[in-house]
Amino acid sequence: MASALYACTKCNQRYPFEELSQGQQLCKECRIAHPIVKCTYCRSEFQQESKTNTICKKCAQNVKQFGTPKPCQYCNIIAAFIGTKCQRCTNSEKKYGPPQTCEQCKQQCAFDRKEEGRRKVDGKLLCWLCTLSYKRVLQKTKEQRKSLGSTHSNSSSSSLTEKDQHHSKHHHHHHHHHHHRHSSSHHKISSLSPEGDQGIWKQSHKSTTAIQNETPKKKPKLESKPSNGDRYVSFFYDLTMS
Repeated sequence: MASALYACTKCNQRYPFEELSQGQQLCKECRIAHPIVKCTYCRSEFQQESKTNTICKKCAQNVKQFGTPKPCQYCNIIAAFIGTKCQRCTNSEKKYGPPQTCEQCKQQCAFDRKEEGRRKVDGKLLCWLCTLSYKRVLQKTKEQRKSLGSTHSNSSSSSLTEKDQHHSKHHHHHHHHHHHRHSSSHHKISSLSPEGDQGIWKQSHKSTTAIQNETPKKKPKLESKPSNGDRYVSFFYDLTMS
């Protein structure tokens, strides 16, 4: 059964839902042709209709009506079409009272939105521009953690295997002598598959003993090793019991 197709809001061509952008619901071609850019005046983001279009529709209308804007006396954004303040600061002042000093840029242009606004920026008192920047950083960090989380288990286990293979090559003689002190079941497994199972044993051995002796000064990656070690130990235990 074919998956449902959804129309791009710009060109109306139909695409699978995951191929359309979040919010705007644009296809890849339209995202390239009409990127999201910042308005030269009010600094808010808008979808660019053409390369020469650098101001949003709202500011374009205001320019026709009131002429070129001046810098706002509070935030310095060039969007004061009427009087000395931009519309954003005018509305915020009516709602939240006079502006306070932004903790980031130190300009007197942050409006205290109490619990509602501060919760979104870790309790900081930030102006509008600094709030946008802070949210972008938070979003980027969140995405990086997400991508790291999905690849971390694979990469950590593969790097562990590589390290252990490297370790086994250099310390083959040491482990060879060490084998005699273990039960016959270890020798039995090793003889069945010298490459695979011996590698598993060495991984479990390294994970349970060597890691405990290693100092935490080494790479933070070691944090992921004990869980891998437990997995290898249980796998090794199942092999010996079967």
